[in-house]
Amino acid sequence: MTVAVEQLITSDILKPARYLGNERLAVHKPWDRAEIRWVLTYPEVYEVGASNLGHVILYNILNAQPRQLCDRAYLPGSDLAAKLRATNTPLFAVESKRPLTEFDILGFSLSYELGATNILEMLDLAGIPLTWQERLAGNYPLIFAGGQTATSNPEPYADFFDFFALGDGEELLPEIGLVLAFGKQTGLSREELLLDLAQIPGVYVPQFYEMKAGGAVEPQRPDVPLRVLRRVATPIPAYSIGLVPYVETVHDRLTMEIRRGCTRGCRFCQPGMLTRPARDVEPDKVVKAIEEGMRATGYNEFSLLSLSCSDYLSLPAVGMEIKNRLKNENISLTLPSQRVDRFDENIANILGGTRQGGLTFAPEAGTQRMRDIVNKGLTNEELLRGVKTAWEQGWDKIKLYFMIGLPGETDADVLGIAETVSWLQRECRGKGRKPLNFNLTISNFTPKPHTPFQWHSVSTSEFKRKQRLLRLEFRRSRGVKINFTDVRISAMEDFIGRGDRSLGKVVRRAWELGAGMDSWYENIDQAFGAWESAISEAGLDWKYRLVENGEWNLFYAQEQQSSNDGQNTQETTQQLLDAPLPWDHIDTGIDKKWLQQDLQRALEAAIVPDCSFEGCSHCGVCGTDFGHNVVIEPPAIPEFAGQFVPNTTKAQRLRVWFGKQGDMTLVSHLDLMRLFDRVMRRAGIPVAFTGGFHPSPRIILASALSLGLSSSGEIVDFELTAPVSVDSFREKLARELPTDIPIYDVVEIDLKSPAASQLMAAAEYLLTVATEGQATSTQWHSWIDTIIAKDEIWWEHTTKSGKSQLINLRDRLFELELVETQISEADSTSVLRYLGSCRHDGSLLRPEQILSMLEVVADVEFHLLHIHRNQLVLGI
Repeated sequence: MTVAVEQLITSDILKPARYLGNERLAVHKPWDRAEIRWVLTYPEVYEVGASNLGHVILYNILNAQPRQLCDRAYLPGSDLAAKLRATNTPLFAVESKRPLTEFDILGFSLSYELGATNILEMLDLAGIPLTWQERLAGNYPLIFAGGQTATSNPEPYADFFDFFALGDGEELLPEIGLVLAFGKQTGLSREELLLDLAQIPGVYVPQFYEMKAGGAVEPQRPDVPLRVLRRVATPIPAYSIGLVPYVETVHDRLTMEIRRGCTRGCRFCQPGMLTRPARDVEPDKVVKAIEEGMRATGYNEFSLLSLSCSDYLSLPAVGMEIKNRLKNENISLTLPSQRVDRFDENIANILGGTRQGGLTFAPEAGTQRMRDIVNKGLTNEELLRGVKTAWEQGWDKIKLYFMIGLPGETDADVLGIAETVSWLQRECRGKGRKPLNFNLTISNFTPKPHTPFQWHSVSTSEFKRKQRLLRLEFRRSRGVKINFTDVRISAMEDFIGRGDRSLGKVVRRAWELGAGMDSWYENIDQAFGAWESAISEAGLDWKYRLVENGEWNLFYAQEQQSSNDGQNTQETTQQLLDAPLPWDHIDTGIDKKWLQQDLQRALEAAIVPDCSFEGCSHCGVCGTDFGHNVVIEPPAIPEFAGQFVPNTTKAQRLRVWFGKQGDMTLVSHLDLMRLFDRVMRRAGIPVAFTGGFHPSPRIILASALSLGLSSSGEIVDFELTAPVSVDSFREKLARELPTDIPIYDVVEIDLKSPAASQLMAAAEYLLTVATEGQATSTQWHSWIDTIIAKDEIWWEHTTKSGKSQLINLRDRLFELELVETQISEADSTSVLRYLGSCRHDGSLLRPEQILSMLEVVADVEFHLLHIHRNQLVLGI
């Protein structure tokens, strides 16, 4: 049964288009024909979830499976969440509008240590018990989690999930779907079904395992694996094309994965350890997918994604090929943080252009010694060469990532960050150029499971001291903006991330006290207080103090042993290294002995080469279970065809009359403008561009329509670089627009005539108005006649600057009439038509001002139920 969302998804909530579920390339499969029904439930707001590449890929893959359906759900905004609770309405999937309890399986993305509280919020809103134990009584969907945090250490969250999907999901999730279908057909119990799932490599069912002393986990029955294997899949670019949201998302572009996995071996980096081996995507498949994706979505920007894009040797060739092919369409390319040592003119060319994006490098440490300790594989000379190349290619601002609190770090290493930045600024100076500015993000090292540094942590007081050192050192620096990570967040990430199964009660209590992920941004003191209270109530504050004091690590234990016994033997160190950890039962492929050896190499500042390009590092990954590194020889780099030059030719102007109905009334004016841009790109219509540094398509809406209003009389002008027949234009436009934006007419307009926005004279509206009591047609006509008879009806308007103005509303009213009236015992509802001023100089008569006029003459309170704009009237 679907949820009645008409009273929930309304214009009074923030960005209601988040919840429409009818985006371009959304897949709507028939409910009754599906055997297994999934929901990919992303525990963040829509703008984050809908643009997450993994979310899009798995959504497309699951919907490609026969007899399986995949819908989506996101963490609702606080306004919608309040509505759901007030009306006792369960959280629903955005496409089918069905409660989450009606599906067979819910899959959450768990990619951040503190993100589980949002998952509990979604489960609670859905009316689903939070723990697997509570769900045994009742017919609830299976609840599972995947993602980096789930793969790294699922134990702190084990109470909340029936199972975890470890590693890549492209092949794993369809296998899970087959087992679910078989279980449904044969009537397996929940426990029997989970036991079958536990036989799939990559599926971890925590209820079949138990926590031993010290947090280690072992099977409690013989028919489940001793260690659960992480799954590895080959990226398939075609599945990255999908979901074009109406609202602007965090990553509002087409994103294409070019390389999965990283073998650089940075010793602090969990993603690099958890995604081995490295697998390149074939360059021709990337180019084909991007070209098809840009045509299918209408985006004006694309991003190439990898943990280290610069290690994809085909990056310059692929980027240049796409840039050349789409040269005339004002398309830009963005890259995530990349290797500064591989940044050159070829990469600068594919990133540059009229909309030159930001540039981010991650030196991580300020001295060569520290970069060797973390195995960054970056020299001072390479750092300078990359930064200087960027500066010479036109970048005046660069973002740099650094980290403090790493093993073996001294104050000299910390101050080396300031020295390095100052040195780079000195080296990048020239006549006629702005000084090079830097945005620095200085984060606190947080130890992560499955990395060589998993045995190390730093006290919060030490982090604060090092931050003070840097603030003092940078106090006179110009052109440098510094952002520090709050040490409390780092400590909490460490506490949860390296925790064991006993932390489930902490996570639950923190959620009960209001510690959602958003609370870290809105009120960090309140969020931290909630977590600290939850830890205290669980009786685990002693354990958290170990993290705060930097005592929960190998090095502190060694120091304690040395001070107590007067010696620090190699045997004692090895015992500490070999102690069971809560995540040892997760088989990521990396040998724990190798992690220990690499930690020792770190303390000796010894470098381990990148095994994708040099010799094997013997980490243990490569083999039958995980495969091997796949490095593809790069093709030749095409000749650079030059940057986009906006075509400002105006050969034709077409004026379109259109409507805005149904769901589209909940799409904002700015989102509608973005929609028209994408529609023109998808339709292949040659739209003209403005000039200047930020060229934009010449698409001019006559008047903005307020959110929630319907219309059958909107006007938009399109200016084209080449003539197109009116019929062809209309057909192409209608094919790409949503059905709730109907086209009524298309007319060619003289290029020399003013735009519709300049010609507006009036607007005609239909208002549905309610009032308490029985207002008859005679009364309505009397009120209307009184208004018409008046010469002045004054209304006080407050400007943006706070000044008051008196406006004669009667001057702006041209026509007013009663269309119909419906009378009930409690109230009466009437439809009014009015024609009022609507000019580009700001002389407007707004619908709510009609109510003000009625209340003046009737001395009755009116309520505006619906507004429909009939038409915009253009002057001559």
